[in-house]
Amino acid sequence: MNLKGKKVLVVGLGTTGEAVCQFLLPRGAQVKVSEKKTRGQLGQKMLYWEEKGVALEAGKHNHRSFLEADLIVPSPGVPLLPEIEQAQARGVKVLSEIELAFIFLKGKIVGITGSNGKSTTASLTHKILLEGGMPSFLAGNIGTPLISYANDSKSSDVYVTEISSFQLQYIKQFKVSISVLLNISADHLDWHPSFSHYYEAKRKIISFQKEDAKAILNRDDPLAWELHTQAKPQVYGFSRKERVHPGCFLEDDWIVISNGDAQKIMKTTEIPLLGIHNQENVMAATLIGHLFRLSPERIRESIRSFRGLEHRLEEVTTIDGVNFYNDSKATNVEASLKSVQSFPQPIVLIAGGRDKGGDFTKLKEPVKEKVKKLILIGEAKEKLALALEGTTAINEASSMEEAVVMGFSEAKPGDVVLLAPACTSFDMFQNFEERGKLFKDAVLQLKKKREKRS
Repeated sequence: MNLKGKKVLVVGLGTTGEAVCQFLLPRGAQVKVSEKKTRGQLGQKMLYWEEKGVALEAGKHNHRSFLEADLIVPSPGVPLLPEIEQAQARGVKVLSEIELAFIFLKGKIVGITGSNGKSTTASLTHKILLEGGMPSFLAGNIGTPLISYANDSKSSDVYVTEISSFQLQYIKQFKVSISVLLNISADHLDWHPSFSHYYEAKRKIISFQKEDAKAILNRDDPLAWELHTQAKPQVYGFSRKERVHPGCFLEDDWIVISNGDAQKIMKTTEIPLLGIHNQENVMAATLIGHLFRLSPERIRESIRSFRGLEHRLEEVTTIDGVNFYNDSKATNVEASLKSVQSFPQPIVLIAGGRDKGGDFTKLKEPVKEKVKKLILIGEAKEKLALALEGTTAINEASSMEEAVVMGFSEAKPGDVVLLAPACTSFDMFQNFEERGKLFKDAVLQLKKKREKRS
């Protein structure tokens, strides 16, 4: 693709938008950015890019800029703007950042997607490959934008890439060497107009692959597994419930690889992550390591020393026998459900935020069975309260600090106070990271106060 002289509109000036600008300018493209944030909100970042030669429109999207562009590159999470749809109807090319990267990138791409578990699986996979001697790079939603690697990439490189439905929405020819579809459940329905629209975006990662590629699918997830009959690449399954071949499965608490001869990798008790869903993430990462011909011993050692990611079932501290866990990344119903199911102890659950269109009634049985007190925050607290009425005692809090103090007062030694919101954070916080940090800050502040009294 020759970009010299092309009018390229970059929509959004976040991390990905900046990386795209950085890539385009040396190639002689005429770069313009359309950003809904005001010039005041953008601050010094705006001045930096204007000095580099980028034209920047801030505060609103200019309809004409979209129609005059030769190419539009939306940042992940930018809504399905009518301006983009109208430009597409006029024949303007719209490409995801990952597709632009793919056109120029050398090396292999491991593409990991799904409703939940992407970040953990991508991080663990990167660790396994890197410690196995592979030139592995972590890219996409969790790491550096894939486009940032395009200039210096080598054919021997492996790019372990976390990929969202937002990024897949605009791909046309993006192809990965190994795809992973961890699971599918209702998510981002505040962005996608329907569940089928969301599902169609996710399945592109499989349907666009070549026949000599590999696809790794969750055998226990009906929507993920139904793609095995439609996939052109060779399919590997992973399952907690049954033997799969070729693939990875559980047998007598062992993780087993079956691809020719069966090979035991490790006992589930050796996995340093809470929750049965993390067994699935480990199996997917194990399969990737196996497909890169790493030994069971090498894979096992990397998993054993993996400590997980911040804000994903992260143990914070214990106060007077009460255990606090931060799962702020549980931004949808399915993730929150899995979080609750990870603990045998009684739970005080802090949930709520901005609704993404999920079905909160799916939480009724696990909440009734395991949650002794439900503390609700944010915009969706009324909807949550209505959906979970009759399951357990419910209180509301106006701040994270109030929720933490209330949660501790309701807990007994041995109980768990768990933040697993089932919602996005954008009503009260900038992102799930800020929400998790403020939860941890509130917990540690409470601990200090308790220690001063004793």
